[in-house]
Amino acid sequence: MRSLPLPLALTARLLPVVVLASAGWALASGPFAASPAGEADDKTASDRPSASPTAPSTAAASQTYRVSPKPCEGLGKKTVTSLVPGAKTAGKEIPSSDESVRRTCSWNALKGFDYRWLDVSYEIKKTDQTAATAYKERITKQSGGGAVPGLGDEAYSVVNLTTEDKQQTREGMVIARASNALVVITYNGSDFETKKAPSTDEINKGAIKAAKEAVAALEKAQ
Repeated sequence: MRSLPLPLALTARLLPVVVLASAGWALASGPFAASPAGEADDKTASDRPSASPTAPSTAAASQTYRVSPKPCEGLGKKTVTSLVPGAKTAGKEIPSSDESVRRTCSWNALKGFDYRWLDVSYEIKKTDQTAATAYKERITKQSGGGAVPGLGDEAYSVVNLTTEDKQQTREGMVIARASNALVVITYNGSDFETKKAPSTDEINKGAIKAAKEAVAALEKAQ
């Protein structure tokens, strides 16, 4: 295979620091960014009756998931290898300010001229209602997607195509809610030789496959 120089913008995109920084931006302030932990509950705290000093918290008692599982164990080695050829199957966990409520793991690799990025994020909310509200807020900011039947309590998938310096990148996102937990998958790819992107079907199916496995891992970890 002939060796082709990569455009400056694409070369920069492959640098680990930049890639992780970009992922950090997407997770912290992008369309699927989470609200600060507990924010939704704090806004309505004044409307709730005070609990008895000796009574257990109703939210805590009904909380299905209390801590986030280890995100890098959310996907099996075969899944990682099939979706991100050439990536280290162990993955790399992205630092979190509070690992009990949010944890993220990412995998990325360039094999030949094909680049793939995949990450899985677990977010634990205080109640099912808080998680449902966060879920609805996020999917309303995305257009062109659709529901994913049979995934958690509710799930949504969307795929977008972007072009930079004539290089296409197609990215799929899946957000699923299981009780009081949210599972978010981001999966994208580019072909640096043809400057094209993988098909919508490939990216969408890959993201949904990862989401189903990540939700199953969440349920198994509790």
